[in-house]
Amino acid sequence: MSHSDFSIEFYPPKTAEGAEKLRVTRVRLAALNPKYFSVTFGAGGSTQQGTLDTVLEIRREGHQAAPHISCLGSSRDRLRAALDEYRSNGIRRLVALRGDLPSGYGAVDFSSGEFRYANELVEFIRAESGDWFHIEVAAYPEMHPQAKSPLDDVQSFARKVQAGADGAITQYFYNADAYFRFVDEARKLGVQVPIAAGVMPITNTMQLLRFSEMCGAEIPRWVRLKLLSYGDDIESIRAFGLDVVTALCERLLAGGAPGLHFYSLNQAAPTMAICQRLKLQG
Repeated sequence: MSHSDFSIEFYPPKTAEGAEKLRVTRVRLAALNPKYFSVTFGAGGSTQQGTLDTVLEIRREGHQAAPHISCLGSSRDRLRAALDEYRSNGIRRLVALRGDLPSGYGAVDFSSGEFRYANELVEFIRAESGDWFHIEVAAYPEMHPQAKSPLDDVQSFARKVQAGADGAITQYFYNADAYFRFVDEARKLGVQVPIAAGVMPITNTMQLLRFSEMCGAEIPRWVRLKLLSYGDDIESIRAFGLDVVTALCERLLAGGAPGLHFYSLNQAAPTMAICQRLKLQG
């Protein structure tokens, strides 16, 4: 199988111990030579400093790093300051998202920021910094939970690309057909940028069910039932999860996915196991 670009995502650690653990994880994953590491931040930008610190540390270690930047609950001035900070530190890549409000906000309230949608954020970044940043945006093969319809969803994705995005990363999914269909529909709307497939390793049944409930990712019935049948048997869950996710990645790459983006959850072993099976190593 041909080598494909892949990237790996972390979240900013909240404690000194977490930061130390992430360093060890990063050393192991860096050996795979991913194209870049991305770093998320919390709802409403709640860990912006943690994101910056983690990104700068990755940069110092000699790797490409892409901070997530979100517009909900943020002002133009705050975003401008963040862009300047990243630029002055030689960061060339961003993941631009609408983002989530912190829990407790109830229904989405847009009054706490100057931007409502990610396409406005992409336009702002382009207006502020020209072509300095390579901008990735999010895509939802199984539809964004707040979209009115699948058509509405793919149209809003196309708007983000028209605003100046260079590429996209999908929400994770376990149904390859959903991804291929989404890409076809985006192409029909004139979207030409690469759409990397987001990949969530399976290591913990309850955590996966909880995440998927929150973000609207579907776990195929046969996968869910099989995982539940293993109860607390971590070995079996991981072995089965590795088979399922590796097969999914093989199908995605064979079908033309331009890259994979691994949601590592700050762990090295699950992503490494998949990459080794796929013989993915830069």
